[in-house]
Amino acid sequence: MERFYLLAPALVLLAVFVIGLVVFSVLSATGRLPQLDGVKHNQLFGPYLGRFLVWMMQPAERLLVGRVSANAVTAVSLLLCALTGIAAATGHLTGAVWMYTVAGILDALDGRLARLNGQQTAAGALFDSVSDRWGELFALSGYIWYLRETPWMFAALGVLGASQMVSYTRARAQSLGVDLRGGMMQRAERVVLVAAGTLVAAWYGANPETVGAVVPILGGVMLVVAIASTGTAISRWVLAYRELSRRATKPVELETTPAVAASPMSFAVPQKLRDSAELAPAAPRI
Repeated sequence: MERFYLLAPALVLLAVFVIGLVVFSVLSATGRLPQLDGVKHNQLFGPYLGRFLVWMMQPAERLLVGRVSANAVTAVSLLLCALTGIAAATGHLTGAVWMYTVAGILDALDGRLARLNGQQTAAGALFDSVSDRWGELFALSGYIWYLRETPWMFAALGVLGASQMVSYTRARAQSLGVDLRGGMMQRAERVVLVAAGTLVAAWYGANPETVGAVVPILGGVMLVVAIASTGTAISRWVLAYRELSRRATKPVELETTPAVAASPMSFAVPQKLRDSAELAPAAPRI
């Protein structure tokens, strides 16, 4: 029965995803796809899937715009991340899957909702970014506690540390004038992989005969995410360092002024002296 409750929402989401992708592909092929603004994508999902996800979120955007603030959506996402950590720490992996999935969807929605509501502010951006870091800390702490008696705990610790470094490296580079984007393992990819791995682990954990596979599955997913996140953090570090080094060694172009032919000492000539014969034009010779 637990497997049914676990699988039923997954089948519903999968059906919605597949049907939506078919409709989206038809609209794209026939040129009837509406204009999509503010589409972001990454290396893992690509631009096509990025546009599809934005298109899928439009009904929720229309429902929430003007009614719910972006900060409220961010706060709910943060709360769900904290509940995800509690569920994971206590072994309720089924609840952890769906709460973390919804938290990830809300995290992708809040920024777009802020733009549509005309609420894009520096304070809101700060609240969103810091909430993302706390959300990952809460959720991953639950997995660390769940794996505390196994060597896989270090993989979960690696995810926590590397995920923070991915975000910190970008923030620090931006403060120095370098805009870092991209990378194989950003927040969206981490949420997708951790949620998917938790779903598989929960499926095996629902059967007493396969419950022993839960920890290796979770640990393996954490190891993959940790390695990929570390690679992303290091690649951002190297790119930012190279760009800043290039700027430091670039020759400085000094502002030039028109050259003025003058004697070592520049001074004003009195009017009487300028009118004197000594400085007057020479008389023509006869």
